[in-house]
Amino acid sequence: MKITFFGAVEEVTGSRYLIEHGTTRILVDCGLFQGEHELAKRNWEPFPIDPKSVDAIVLTHAHIDHTGYIPVFIKKGFKGKIYCSQATLALSAIMLVDSGHLQEEDAKHMHGHEAEDAEHAPIAPLYTEEDAKDALPFFNVVEYDTVIDLGSSLQCTLIRSGHILGSSFVVISDGKQKLTFSGDLGRPVDLIMKSPPHLKETDYLVLESTYGDRLHEEGDPIAAIATVVNETVKRGGVLLIPAFAVGRTQTILYCLYQLKQKKAIPDIPIYLDSPMAINVTNLLCKFPDEHTLTPELCKDVCAVATYTPMVEESKQLDKMTHPVIIIAGSGMANGGRVLHHLTKFISDYKNTVFFVGYQATGTLGRLLVDGKKDIKIYGTSYPVHAHIQIINTLSAHADYKEVLEWLSYFEKAPKKVFLSHGELESAVSLKKKIEDRFGWNVVIPKYLESYELD
Repeated sequence: MKITFFGAVEEVTGSRYLIEHGTTRILVDCGLFQGEHELAKRNWEPFPIDPKSVDAIVLTHAHIDHTGYIPVFIKKGFKGKIYCSQATLALSAIMLVDSGHLQEEDAKHMHGHEAEDAEHAPIAPLYTEEDAKDALPFFNVVEYDTVIDLGSSLQCTLIRSGHILGSSFVVISDGKQKLTFSGDLGRPVDLIMKSPPHLKETDYLVLESTYGDRLHEEGDPIAAIATVVNETVKRGGVLLIPAFAVGRTQTILYCLYQLKQKKAIPDIPIYLDSPMAINVTNLLCKFPDEHTLTPELCKDVCAVATYTPMVEESKQLDKMTHPVIIIAGSGMANGGRVLHHLTKFISDYKNTVFFVGYQATGTLGRLLVDGKKDIKIYGTSYPVHAHIQIINTLSAHADYKEVLEWLSYFEKAPKKVFLSHGELESAVSLKKKIEDRFGWNVVIPKYLESYELD
């Protein structure tokens, strides 16, 4: 086998790995590059090989940095099958269509700035909603722990990995060598998701290094949320929670349900104001084997909020003058309905904007948690008087200590560990930690670099 790294090396997006064996070519993940302009430009560049030459795609999970390039790949000639878990298909049907919609909206925005931006950004969308819908018939569901034949003696197995609904370890074997992809590694203790299983061996491992140089904050997130809710209610304010649609929103709903059950917070209204998050939340109870909630508890958790899918319903929330909780996307406040709510609530000291995860550099969320005193939304400046709070205890990624603990269950050393999905500093840090603790051979691949797996 040979592996070539077409993305997610020395950075955290664009998951694309080519496996070649004989005449067979398999792509593990087919994601978008996200973030700064120079990186995102890769989405518009020709793929390094002809998509027609790829026989199949295998997905670790549904996040857009792992699946979001699929509609483009198909438009450029891919005719093979896309293998994934049942829940990954269900999530992809939501997320890819939403991504197509965002591509169209971005293209309209760029078109409005054509004179100044035409040199830097294409006017046509990368793909459309319709392109995303056209991609879904290519998906083929694979049961966990079931071996499937990919051709040329290659076989594939998906193992549930605990990161989000449907997330999987992907194991590719040619009968002699075994290559395992961690995808995004879940945490050993999570409020909702099951723990990732302990693998015992593999010949080669492609391992995420997102938190290779960081530890998650310790503490009880439910208690922290209670404090923020109660302080906001005491001021008579609105609590606005920017949250990602997949994973984080459902965890916040679980925390709020637990707090209401214990009467640790007042019984104030909770609104889930994100069509995508609503659709994802509706999937939670359909996949009981993916998480730890009982069917009854899952139903109760999902019912703790009032859903507001329609635009007019969302607009009504901005008229609230009494304490309520509004959960809206996006999680870093760089798009979505939360921006409209911020224009109404950010300048009142009674209110709180509560971030429940990491805020990347360059996002509005990062500006707010860094103490920016005025922000610009849709061209208008707003003074920041609302309280800004953040907790970092709800990440769905294992930190470096949790990664090392997961690796400790391997009964023999892999021949080589490839670190992906991490900024260079993070990958270098994790490489040293693995080498120091286990003495394993660890490599940080570069973009377009290939390795023969002997």
